[in-house]
Amino acid sequence: MPMTDTVDRFLDFVLSSPTAFHAVEQICETLQDNGFVPLRENTQWQLEPGKRYYVTRNRSSVIAFAVPEKGFAHFQIVASHSDSPVFKLKPATEETVCGKYTRLNAEGYGGMIMSTWFDRPLSIAGRVIVKDGDTLTTRLADLQRDAAMICNMPIHFNRDANNGYKYNAQVDMLPIIGDAAAKDQLMKDIAESCDTTPDKIAACDLFLYPRGPVSIWGNNDCFFSCPRIDDLECAWTSVEAFVKEDAVDHINMCAVFDNEEVGSSTKQGAAGTFLNDVMTRIGFALGANEPEIRAAMAGSFMVSADNAHAVHPNHPEKYDADNRVYMNGGVVIKHNANQKYTTDGVSDAIFSAVCEKAGVPVQHFANRSDLPGGSTLGNIANTQVSMNTVDIGLAQLAMHSACETAGSMDTDYMINALRSFYKTNIATNEDGAYTLG
Repeated sequence: MPMTDTVDRFLDFVLSSPTAFHAVEQICETLQDNGFVPLRENTQWQLEPGKRYYVTRNRSSVIAFAVPEKGFAHFQIVASHSDSPVFKLKPATEETVCGKYTRLNAEGYGGMIMSTWFDRPLSIAGRVIVKDGDTLTTRLADLQRDAAMICNMPIHFNRDANNGYKYNAQVDMLPIIGDAAAKDQLMKDIAESCDTTPDKIAACDLFLYPRGPVSIWGNNDCFFSCPRIDDLECAWTSVEAFVKEDAVDHINMCAVFDNEEVGSSTKQGAAGTFLNDVMTRIGFALGANEPEIRAAMAGSFMVSADNAHAVHPNHPEKYDADNRVYMNGGVVIKHNANQKYTTDGVSDAIFSAVCEKAGVPVQHFANRSDLPGGSTLGNIANTQVSMNTVDIGLAQLAMHSACETAGSMDTDYMINALRSFYKTNIATNEDGAYTLG
């Protein structure tokens, strides 16, 4: 199996992105390095044909776009998400237990596999709001060290541990951060990590994250494992593809939303107005009127990129016999009759043709009819901006575990497929008739 540096670069991105805030910061740095101009939502936009821009919301979502030389046109969008299941610290978080331990009060965010968080080194990262007089500014914080651990009960006191034990999130999942002397030390350490003092911290959003090492493993290094593959793999590969392709016949967009793991119903989530706002403002800034903007939206195409379930070798019976996908098998197109995934015949045909042009293999995933599957941001985003949309991803194992596994070849497959998407002009001739240029 030929190896490139792609997986190594992705793993570097993961290690630098312990939270959605850090992931978006890394993405913004990549955009700036590639000549993208930052915009602010609360100012008027002056856009120029041939230029490239980006804007953030909440510093945990980002939308970047490239304007073709000929100005306003339809949009071709790749959307993914920046968040992953995690534990968030509550505002009053430190407590002394038995006079000997300092414990943190944490709350689950998203649907993680709780058992995978036990007995592994954890650190703490997030954003801090710093008050300086009448000014509030946001800074990123990251302890970058083994700081806490959620310890298992010994089998001697929990005989059901291997028989389907049900964990209590308020009892079993609280991490130890130190002995009794650690009480009141956390905010001092957080303040030091972002170059401020505890008295200047007005508020914060802090999360536990796994510190375990990343790994490339298997024969010929065919697999890799790390935290947050879902959905940082799609976010990173979409940005990698996006910055490499110039906009020619349409406006290229790359959107990374927050809060997909909890339903997207926030201002920075796919159910918010962010995408619609940005598309509308682009149109007005380039001289289009309202009807022209609506027409461009109707002729647009979105790729909703969020990873898919590879067949687990120990439980193949859980998967539909005829619609199974595997790691290193290429890009996965996801289907669901109840529209948990937005793929239909039109979007399937269009994106399959895009992948064929790139020489990228395609797999098709559908759940067993008697087992409900998850959903993603594609159908949610379509409630704000209606357009042809396909749901895709890369096959992985252990989704929502503290450590997930994916195929080493697939990151390149995704980049090549999305590069092909960005440079293929998907023109809508009429409803149901399209030309791929």
